[in-house]
Amino acid sequence: MKRFEGRVALVTGASRGIGRAIALQLAAEGAIVAAAARGANAQAVADEIVAAGGRATAVPLDVTDAEAVVAAVGGVVAAHGRLDILVSNAGITRDQLMLRMKRSDWDEVIGTNLTAAFTLCQAALRPMLKQRSGRIIAISSVVGQMGNAGQVNYAASKAGLIGLCKSLAREVGSRHVTVNAVAPGFVATDMTKALTEGSQEQWTAQIPLGRLGTPADIAAAVCFLASDEASYITGQVLAVNGGMYT
Repeated sequence: MKRFEGRVALVTGASRGIGRAIALQLAAEGAIVAAAARGANAQAVADEIVAAGGRATAVPLDVTDAEAVVAAVGGVVAAHGRLDILVSNAGITRDQLMLRMKRSDWDEVIGTNLTAAFTLCQAALRPMLKQRSGRIIAISSVVGQMGNAGQVNYAASKAGLIGLCKSLAREVGSRHVTVNAVAPGFVATDMTKALTEGSQEQWTAQIPLGRLGTPADIAAAVCFLASDEASYITGQVLAVNGGMYT
């Protein structure tokens, strides 16, 4: 029997990179995946899962729209009768040095990366507490642990996710809902491909394992935390960074 057979998972930011890898891996291990992303982007990953023999639905969603988030979570529960796994992955960057950063760049990043996670968790908790089980996993970042010049907004949002997870874990543990964060290091995605070759080499040189991470590396960590094997793990940050920050 597959690890997540019969379980229902909602993954935000599921159309590409880390989110796509998480959605595909959860589905491969038996989960019914609600793949959430902006506009029509969600449909492609849902179609990919179904073509591979899995079960998935597309959830067009702007995570900064609080009413849409609540409706999306309600729709998943209405369709499947439960919600077992929430992966809050959607995120953006608006990098700039502090003195040059626009207030809108701060607000956008905090709104998408942190406030949206609050809204998602609050909505997901209702069915999870009712069924007395659930897994909430937020995708933070090594930058939220160690900081990075030019990313005060992004680092603050990702550090905030860690605080959210640690606090929420204490609130809902008695109902058998676990809440954890995964903090990826430097991962090969479309975002990192945009960097110059020199910048990529500079980052790679800081990684003891000598390579960039892959979306599959992060998906494996998420699936572990979502599984029964992690039933006694909550309020933790699982660093998946090749040793670049310990």
